[in-house]
Amino acid sequence: MIMDRLTLFGLLAVTAMLVCYALEDRSRWFILAFAAACALGSIYGFLQGAWPFGLVEAAWAAVALRRWNVRRSANA
Repeated sequence: MIMDRLTLFGLLAVTAMLVCYALEDRSRWFILAFAAACALGSIYGFLQGAWPFGLVEAAWAAVALRRWNVRRSANA
């Protein structure tokens, strides 16, 4: 089975989401990386034509950015 570039991009975005989510307790920077991975997942969803997936991933990115900001403020 050969993956096209768009499928590979989606696989990498979702894998990054999983890894960053698992490591969030170690550092607030993993929360920020999770937000970025969610944004990449959103881009993938829209490029693939699965706009509901793109919207949900964009929402997750916004939630993660808020969580990162709250954690950053708490550590300041």
